[in-house]
Amino acid sequence: MSDKITQLRQMLDESKYTVALCGSGMLEEGGLEGLKKQDRAYSIEEKYGWGVEEMYTSVFYNTRPERFFDFYKNEILGHIPRETASAGALADMERAGKLQCIIDTNVYEQMERAGCRNVVNLHGSIYKNQCPRCKRMYPMSYIRESKRVPLCEDCNVAIRPLVSLTGEMVDSQNMTRTTQEIGRADVLLLLGTTLASEVFKQYVKYFSGRYLVVIHKEAHYTDTEADLLIMDYPMNVLPLLHYEKETGENAQ
Repeated sequence: MSDKITQLRQMLDESKYTVALCGSGMLEEGGLEGLKKQDRAYSIEEKYGWGVEEMYTSVFYNTRPERFFDFYKNEILGHIPRETASAGALADMERAGKLQCIIDTNVYEQMERAGCRNVVNLHGSIYKNQCPRCKRMYPMSYIRESKRVPLCEDCNVAIRPLVSLTGEMVDSQNMTRTTQEIGRADVLLLLGTTLASEVFKQYVKYFSGRYLVVIHKEAHYTDTEADLLIMDYPMNVLPLLHYEKETGENAQ
């Protein structure tokens, strides 16, 4: 491991522009099993009578709002992953000038909560909710604490969580920025995801930089395409770069 950490540190120190892609493995290291994982998907279908692929959709939000929000409040808002060392290490890297952008497919703002600033939440955020009619914004707490369907106080319309539901197009501005950021990168870090990710594989093709680094827990056949592979959770790897020491020295 130490040799790979040294190699990774050298790559980052040489890089003028580094971008990190954060996948579902970042949720798993925070204690949250993904919605698509077989065991969780099965238990959800047993509990609600519908599968995740049916409930986590705009159609379900529009046609069965009470059932949609019952599912959403319990399974999405009721299972927020704990903060791990990964997010803090990424914030240290950012402050040290070693990380220029984070692209996150998760909707829990793990990176922002740890102090990261330049983050693209590709699939939106549970902390942003909007009335589809008057565009008034509501905090996550308003959704979570509503006894039934959370309604706009002005329009009496069901509030829309600003997350990308299954089957929806990703926000075009987020897509464009993601493509641009990856195109600028000298080093591309894939954290808690693989090159075959359903989401990221369409963006990785825009990478033409020097080093492709994959850090994830389980082996995958695409790992051979990486310039550096570290088989572990990012929370066990990123803090070993020790950029927090440089950040502290620079602050003095």
